Amino acid sequence: MPSPNKPLSSNPTLASSSKRLVPWLIAVAFFMESLDTTILNTAVPTIATALHVAPLSMKSVLASYTLSLAVFIPISGWMADRFGTRRVFASAIGIFTLGSFLCGISTNIHVMVACRILQGCGGAMMVPVGRLTLVRTFDKSELIRAMSFVAIPGLIGPMLGPIAGGLIVGYLQWRFIFFVNLPVGIAGLILVYLHLPDYREENTKPLDIVGLILFGSGVALLSYVLEIFGEHALSLEEILGLLAISFALIGGYGLHATQTAFPLLQLDLFRIRTFSAAVSGSFFTRLGIGGVPFLLPLLYQVGLGFTPVQSGLLIMPQAVAAMSMKFMMPKILDWVGFRGVLISNTIILGLLLMLFATVGPGTRLWVIVLQAFCYGAFMSLQYTSMNTLVYADIPRDKTSNASSIASTMQQMSISFGVAAAGLTTTLFIPPSSLSNPGDIIHGLHEAFLVLGGFTLVSTVIFHRLKSGDGENETRQKDIHLG
Repeated sequence: MPSPNKPLSSNPTLASSSKRLVPWLIAVAFFMESLDTTILNTAVPTIATALHVAPLSMKSVLASYTLSLAVFIPISGWMADRFGTRRVFASAIGIFTLGSFLCGISTNIHVMVACRILQGCGGAMMVPVGRLTLVRTFDKSELIRAMSFVAIPGLIGPMLGPIAGGLIVGYLQWRFIFFVNLPVGIAGLILVYLHLPDYREENTKPLDIVGLILFGSGVALLSYVLEIFGEHALSLEEILGLLAISFALIGGYGLHATQTAFPLLQLDLFRIRTFSAAVSGSFFTRLGIGGVPFLLPLLYQVGLGFTPVQSGLLIMPQAVAAMSMKFMMPKILDWVGFRGVLISNTIILGLLLMLFATVGPGTRLWVIVLQAFCYGAFMSLQYTSMNTLVYADIPRDKTSNASSIASTMQQMSISFGVAAAGLTTTLFIPPSSLSNPGDIIHGLHEAFLVLGGFTLVSTVIFHRLKSGDGENETRQKDIHLG
């Protein structure tokens, strides 16, 4: 029987019966989670009316999920080591599905917020434990193909969300926004128990409770501040005070981590050049491109007057491009290398962001579709390259901690990215111009230029890489994902 941390390919029986299913199982779970947030955004006004609250009050329903993710992602690696990847991943799907069902039958906003927190507990385990399972299942030479495959749902979900949400609200009841997860979740739960490999550590380190409190509360508070940033619910002094407290808590964790034998997140992993460049580069790159899902619907719907469904269809080419790119990605990385890809690709993404500033009422439809297609292709290449490089030089016994750190930083960068997009939009679109589509379009164009420029600057981080970094992952083996 193979040792818990050996790749699944070391067991021929398991390799032939279950290995090719692993990326599919993880991809389905990722899709369910990525679809959830964007499909809910479309239904916010309808749900607010049904629950007899103001639409602005629904912000707590959205923020509670993000806060739950921020708190529980850091312990995902420890959970997987302690209880096994199969049990934790299956439990994550089950908790997420149960939370979806309870949200669907909620009768008031307070119950719904509690159920969204429960959903977040499950969602926090899905991405890091899913990636950890991939890393321990596939050899590093196979990892690019596997990572590129499971990255697609994370790109498709946010694009299908507005369309699906608009159709459900228009033709069904709002509760189906949550019920759509039930059949997928139940099927995924059964298949995971049957086919997902189970990796665990025989001697699990003790859980860092103090670190969990310091880091979890600091990140949760920071995520909360970013969620409400740009609103007038709190004064500038209160915002700055909360930011100071959150940074103090996170800084306190940093100090604590240097003085404890088994810290929650092993920050010494940042001494590994490829890991540090991949995680920090991913964080700063997402600050620029992370606001695109927020800005494009505003440009299409508010600025150009398209319906939510039409807006979603205009974003769909990104998903098509992402699926097309997965077949070319291993060859591109093998030919150019991680350093060349990440530097050049980040520059291209920054320029494409700036190119969205040319979209206006007179722009032909095929031009918008072409821009969306190109952006989706290069974004898919960027995400998969960064996510794969994280594990290039990580020892197998450190993969769970590396996965937790990478997922935590990614969640924080998403919050920062949306906040950055909201801040730039607020700066360039004064409240007096909100009723003028021309001023809105001009303000959004300025926001795209700023975020594109920030993305260009983030290429500096990837210059730390060397030309041979990640070579053990670019020497591809042919694996069949179905």
